[in-house]
Order: sequence, then structure tokens, then C-alpha cells
Amino acid sequence: MTNIKDVAERAGVSASTVSRVLSGKSCVNEETRRKVLDAVRVLDYSPNVLAKSLKMGHSNTIALMVPSIENTIFPAIARGVEDTARKNGYTVVLCNTDEDVDVEKEYITKLRTRWIDGFIVASMLPNSDHIRRLWEEGFPVVLTSRYYGDPVDAVVVDNFQAAYNAVSYLIRTGHRQIALALGRKELPFYAERWEGYRAALEDGGLPYDERLVVHETNGTNSFYHLTKQLVKGPVKPDAIFATSDPKAIVVMRALHDCGLRIPEDVSVLGFDNAYISSLIEPPLSTVSQPLYDMGVIAAKKLIRRIRSKEDKSLYEPPSVEVMPTDLIIRKSTR
Repeated sequence: MTNIKDVAERAGVSASTVSRVLSGKSCVNEETRRKVLDAVRVLDYSPNVLAKSLKMGHSNTIALMVPSIENTIFPAIARGVEDTARKNGYTVVLCNTDEDVDVEKEYITKLRTRWIDGFIVASMLPNSDHIRRLWEEGFPVVLTSRYYGDPVDAVVVDNFQAAYNAVSYLIRTGHRQIALALGRKELPFYAERWEGYRAALEDGGLPYDERLVVHETNGTNSFYHLTKQLVKGPVKPDAIFATSDPKAIVVMRALHDCGLRIPEDVSVLGFDNAYISSLIEPPLSTVSQPLYDMGVIAAKKLIRRIRSKEDKSLYEPPSVEVMPTDLIIRKSTR
């Protein structure tokens, strides 16, 4: 294989001069630069990127950790991260954690000690102290989607306010028995959406009824049987607010199989505005998160944090970016 010494010999310069040309250093005259680049082209030389990164102390590679790329919100976030990383000369490594802390730890151990410059983490769990240790030790980390109030860069939405607005809309449009399809409350964004639901009921003059709150038992598909039980129970909902679009879609399938019409008998409102939400029948009303933009801003924050390790003028204290949400009304609500 061609190496840097071969290039130097052909160009008639030293190996260090070749290195300066390839790294873009300006302290090389134009004629020498041309000779080196001609030699590189003729010899079809490709630098050993990993070896170079180890020498320079960075690799221009970042990791994006998600619970599962199959989850409908993460492809848009991942695209925002990747598009922004590519524009800035970075490569993205995708890591699926499957909500498993041990898998998360393994990724961090392997990638941090090898060639990752920083992490964007969308998979953090309440007990992910190994992630907390990363930023405590000064390693670049940005959280997105999930945030626990720690002093770290993050990009999130106001889940409480978004849920409050959604349920308030259902109240304004005449719904009085509003059920909630609730995800795991140990995840902060679901807990915040539950609080927003409760506050909207209180401000709308409606009582909170635990019988109308359907708690996830075994993944999103558990809402199929839970919804069937709900509509056959003593308190009949006239609307169901689901704390994610996949949950809303499962709820809609259960209502359909029970012979109920959407929205004539029961309105359904989701959360996310995932791509599929506009394609189902009837199209799903939902809270829209700016998922792509969240990925963009998370990547920008991380790249700035990485670069600030060498350029202290770029340093900023950790900050939380709270992105706006919108209520998208389609045909699943009346």
C-alpha cells in the first residue's frame, strides 16, 4: 500500500511537508503544495484517517444514541443530526440501545476510548449515571428528547405545555370524558404530558378520573387490549389523548375493531406528528414536535462543544433549548 513516505519521495519533499499539505496548513508555498497533490493523485494515496485522528486527538465522528430507530420520532431526529454533521465535516455513528442501560454503557465504553468526539443521547434513562459521568469529566454530550434537569446541553420540547394545549383543545370542542393513553411515567416526558393532561382538566372544570387513564403495560401494542377494556368499562370516553402517535394508532385500531367511529363516537389525538400520522385513516390529529430541527440544533450544540475544547472562545455554559410545538388538527377529532 502507498504510504506518506512514497508520496514524499515522488514529490521530492519531506514526509512532514506532505502531512502539512494534507492537513490544510498554510505554511507551504503553492508550488510545493501542487507537487504534493500531484503525487497524491498519481499514487492514488488515501491517508489513514484513524491513525491521523489518534495523532490529532479527534476524529470528526460523533455518536447518536437512540432507544430504537424503529421508533417513529427518531428517523427525523437522526436526519437532522446527520445533515448538520455532514455539513460540518463530521460522520455520525448510530447506536440503538433498546432501552437497556447495559447496552448503553457498552457503547459508551467502546466508542469513547476509541474514536468518538462526542455523543448526542436520546436514550437516557433516569439511572443512566454513566452518561452523567461523561459530562462531569468534560466529555462533549448533548441530550435530546429526554432531559432530567442536569447541568448539560439539551434540546427538548415543553411536554407539559404541549399536552395542556392538546387537552384544552379537546375540552373547547365539547369533549367531557377525555381518556389518556399514557406511556411509562418513569420517563420524564410521559410524566410531564400526564401533568399537562391533569392541569388542563382542572382548568377546564373537569374532574380527574383515574379510570380514564390507561397505563402502558407491555409496550405500545398493549394499548390495543387496554383500549378495548376502557370502552367496555363503566366510564365511556368521548376522546382519547395518546402520549405518542404509535399509541394513538393502536388506540384507533382497537376502537375500529370495537365498532366505534372516529371521530363521531370517540376523538383521538396523538403526540409527535410522525410521518405516518397523516397517512392513516382518518388522518391523526396530533401535537407536532420539530423533530428534524431538534436533531439540527443538537448537532450544532455538540460540534460547538467539541470545538471549544481547542478554541476556548467558543465555550458557552451548558444550556437547554426548548423547541416550540404545534397542534395539528386533522380528521380524527371533531
